[in-house]
Amino acid sequence: MILTVRTKSEKENLGDLYGLFFEDINHAADGGLYAELVQNRSFEFAPIDNTGYHSLTAWEKIENDGKAQLRVLEGDAVSEKNPHYLEIDVTGAGGDVGVMNLGFNSGIPLRKGAAYDFSCYARSRDAAAVQIKVSLRSADGAVYQEKGFVLTERWTKYSAVFTAPADDWTGRLAVTVVGKGRVHLDFVSLFPQDTYKGRKNGLRRDLAEALEAMHPKFLRFPGGCLVHDGSLNPDDRNSQYRWKNTIGPVEHRPPRRNNWGYNQTLGLGYYEYFLLCEDIGAKPLPVLPGGFNHHNGEAADGALLEAFVQDALDLIDFANGGPDTVWGAKRAELGHPKPFGLEYLAIGNEEIGQGFFDRYPLFYGAIKGKCPEIKVIGTAGPFCAGPEYDRGWQSAREDGAELVDEHYYQTPEWFIANHHRYDRFPAGPQVFLGEYASKGNTWFNALAEASYMVGLERNAGTVGLACYAPLFCNADYCNWQPDMIWFDNHQVMYTPSYYVQKLFMEHQGDVLLDQELTGAEETVCLCPGRDSFAGDIVLSGDDSDVEFSEITVTNLDTGEKRIFAEPVFCGKQEKRKLCHVEWHNYAVSLKAKETEGWQGFKIFFGQQDAENKFLWQLGGWNNGDSMLLEIMDGKDSTLSQRERHVEKNRVYSLELQARGRRLSAYVDGEAELEAEVLPVAAEPVYAVSSRDKKTGDVIVKLVNLLPQAQVVTVMLEDMDGTFGTAYCMDGYDRDQQNVLGEPERVAPRQIPVAFDTGTFQWRMPPESVCVLRLREAEKG
Repeated sequence: MILTVRTKSEKENLGDLYGLFFEDINHAADGGLYAELVQNRSFEFAPIDNTGYHSLTAWEKIENDGKAQLRVLEGDAVSEKNPHYLEIDVTGAGGDVGVMNLGFNSGIPLRKGAAYDFSCYARSRDAAAVQIKVSLRSADGAVYQEKGFVLTERWTKYSAVFTAPADDWTGRLAVTVVGKGRVHLDFVSLFPQDTYKGRKNGLRRDLAEALEAMHPKFLRFPGGCLVHDGSLNPDDRNSQYRWKNTIGPVEHRPPRRNNWGYNQTLGLGYYEYFLLCEDIGAKPLPVLPGGFNHHNGEAADGALLEAFVQDALDLIDFANGGPDTVWGAKRAELGHPKPFGLEYLAIGNEEIGQGFFDRYPLFYGAIKGKCPEIKVIGTAGPFCAGPEYDRGWQSAREDGAELVDEHYYQTPEWFIANHHRYDRFPAGPQVFLGEYASKGNTWFNALAEASYMVGLERNAGTVGLACYAPLFCNADYCNWQPDMIWFDNHQVMYTPSYYVQKLFMEHQGDVLLDQELTGAEETVCLCPGRDSFAGDIVLSGDDSDVEFSEITVTNLDTGEKRIFAEPVFCGKQEKRKLCHVEWHNYAVSLKAKETEGWQGFKIFFGQQDAENKFLWQLGGWNNGDSMLLEIMDGKDSTLSQRERHVEKNRVYSLELQARGRRLSAYVDGEAELEAEVLPVAAEPVYAVSSRDKKTGDVIVKLVNLLPQAQVVTVMLEDMDGTFGTAYCMDGYDRDQQNVLGEPERVAPRQIPVAFDTGTFQWRMPPESVCVLRLREAEKG
């Protein structure tokens, strides 16, 4: 096997190919990257955020030798945007009466010798002066350090600095009242002084430094589904993510329902996101809602839609305008007179439904009319293929977009099978692969992703940007997995996928080099036995009561039919095996009706066992999709999707055809979905080459998916002796993972290398990743 790299023959620029995506999912912001240690600091938690929440979530009463009543009041607050505050009414004086905050995870993490900035707003409601004491404590009540304040009758901000005397990951922050009296508290806050870059209202240093170490080219923020899910009214608690609500003093940023089931303080807002981009050297890539909520069909029109469009224009001004413009002046007031240099702006996230695409051209026209230099990013929906995906690309080609945002979360086998997805992609806007991951955090997941990234990089003319998702997961608040970086309140764990992403970002290079790989034409099937749709056919409702009738299974080669005269009834989550077929080409036709529930039908086929099968699902989550899926080892890949709402008591005529590796689905005689299931065939080696123009280094990335070692003869044309570094990941079991407390079970190692000539042999161990970074040795 020979890899010839023509080091003088440059191809496409790699630009900003590899970046990051931050969404406040899994408590990635509050309780994560945002360094605030107090949970529910302004007593604004409510059931609209989470049915288990109330205004005193994460707070506990302290009544040691005394008695107090706690009330959360509204009105005459520090800020109208955060109208609630706590009243502590001490009716029985004692030695220790008040409240304590539990923080996130196991408690407030305290590091021995570290300093913490405390602040709160407080006032006395009695004529006589009232004193409060603020203390850091252990979970069992031992006081580490205490400060006292005498309150006035007016809201006043009080502050102090605490120093932790010991390591304690289960700490508490307590506020107690001395003697009897009524005290009002609001915005009770505790930040480590050791934030990232030492910023006030800053970020958790270890998590932010993990991002900086990756050297990303861009940062997409703030979402994700939380951008477009919610009310169109920016003043509603459950509004879509409106950026103007997230800047300015934190006291005046309204609380927000995070659609992942918790409260967002918005303490990490747009100004902080722009600062983070600047600090880690990444270009900002914000995502704005497009005046449409496809979850409920709510759509903005008239003046309301104009406000959404104006938000986009104002954001560009906030990022790029001089201090003499309206929003540039607001940025300068916040402490950053220099523009942030915004180049990219995305409108919408995973949009489906014509309502969004009817409104998108207004955004594109307004942005290009005022700021033609901005690269506008459209959306192709939440899946890799199907009519909704096609509608997004059609919109981009007809209505305008420099890039189109694709999302997909699939099995590692899907990524291997679809390595060449972008090799012959239609001309037009570039792809922004804005969210992708293989389902799992094992070494095999990272290995499959690495092989796929080689394909992304080889097709840099087609793929302009790519970022893994999600980025962060607080291990005690997991909404979604896999995730790139896991953490709790005091430690962080990098997954194998993190290390692969970091290698590809650090060693991206600036320009592709022409290369040729010979002797690697034969592929190896990694999943034998998956060459047809033979197997069981099983019918089911999706949390619904359903009736199937007039069922026929037809052999498309011989015409043989299996006719099922009796209807099949399925209760909620009940599965009924229809039959087993060994045919390679067949069709299933039937009538289906949902009688109770609202999530429609499931037709399983090609089922080998409970963990390996195919599925046509109509309805599904939020009763919004028709989907073809492949399920391998219990994890699914979406093959094709379209919008579909199943109506109760309506009879649907359904037909599914399986021919070779192709699937076709029909509803009421109309084409519904098409898909091709590609074989999971691995090539002996995957390779891509680039040059770092600043250093002159030639970078060769190699991935071996096979369980056998592969030897590659590397020929660097126009280079003599070379030296540099090999960054290697190999020698791990497929299922190997990193865990909190053992974050480097799977991690790259560096090996210095030197070669006498530009031609050398390189051994790729089984199931391995290697990045060679080489420069020519000085002659003489």
